[in-house]
Amino acid sequence: MTAISSPPYGAPTLEQLTGLVFELASQLHVERARRIALEATLEDSGLLKFNAIDFVASKTEVRQRTTAALDRAMSGIMRVLTEDANPRTPLRAQAEKSS
Repeated sequence: MTAISSPPYGAPTLEQLTGLVFELASQLHVERARRIALEATLEDSGLLKFNAIDFVASKTEVRQRTTAALDRAMSGIMRVLTEDANPRTPLRAQAEKSS
């Protein structure tokens, strides 16, 4: 039987978990809003047909881009668990730079 090892960053504090939840909610909101705006723009211009997104999402190159984006997002999320700054405002400086 293999023992489960502890993560190298230790158990998260309640403040870190709270920060993680807020960071995830923030990322989800931004991504959803951008996706909806993009879909609406493409549909309004007649460039996007019904179910086109599902078809394109199944393509290998799109899945690879999605995986890379997930890796970047998870890096930021894991940073919340390891940072020493106020966990109620995680990655705000990073978000401001990318805007």
